[in-house]
Amino acid sequence: MRSVLFGCAVGSQLLTSCVSTKHLSYFQQEAGKADTLNVANRYVPKIQPGDVLSVQVSSLNPEAAAFFNPYASFAVSERMPATNTISSTTPLPAVNGYLVDNTGMIELPLLGKVNVTGKTVTEVKDQLRSSLKEYLKEPTVNVRNQNFRISVMGEVARPSLYTIPNEQITLLEALSLSGDVTIYGRRDNVLLIREENGKRSFNRIDLTRRDLFNSPYYHLHPNDVVYVEPGRVRAASADRTNQLLPIVLSGLSFVAIIFSRF
Repeated sequence: MRSVLFGCAVGSQLLTSCVSTKHLSYFQQEAGKADTLNVANRYVPKIQPGDVLSVQVSSLNPEAAAFFNPYASFAVSERMPATNTISSTTPLPAVNGYLVDNTGMIELPLLGKVNVTGKTVTEVKDQLRSSLKEYLKEPTVNVRNQNFRISVMGEVARPSLYTIPNEQITLLEALSLSGDVTIYGRRDNVLLIREENGKRSFNRIDLTRRDLFNSPYYHLHPNDVVYVEPGRVRAASADRTNQLLPIVLSGLSFVAIIFSRF
């Protein structure tokens, strides 16, 4: 029995010792390359059908502005954490706001239907403020996209669906939120699945290279899926476990039978 347990421990140690630090280190420097990279432009998301917009209106006349805030009856405490905290979402919660329909429209009180698709939240905010000047004195508008979510799956510590309140997140930040890639995950071949213009693209990213920072996939888009696939060590470990488990169980059964006879 001891020999079986010892064999399991040795097998596990051999499997984990096969991982090279070269395959675990991020942002490795290439020989002869400069140690400085230009900062990539920030990604500014555009509103698209299916998004849910939070629109908050205020003015010098609070009573008049309240007419344009049909969701103001919900507790402020439910909205405040979402403005400052990235949350893990399981399952999907209900969100309060204006759903962008298939034609790219939202419908607001008195203003009627407003075309918002393909615009940034800043552009929509300026558009609504201009329209509201007809009804309110010195209107102020705050617009947020409550549907900015990304998924992190595979060999990470905390795979989950994350809601991003400030609409800005990088691949590295997403991996940090999920507890980083485990020792079994492939850092040189991370898969990023993205939907744009009715098409779904599958893109590979090497986290061990410094040119990651100039990648078009460094800044994540809404509904991006990040998948860290397992490496050979994980597959070998699972296979070895499947091989050793029957042996260990058989050994335990044999010991139990021996002890039952004495």
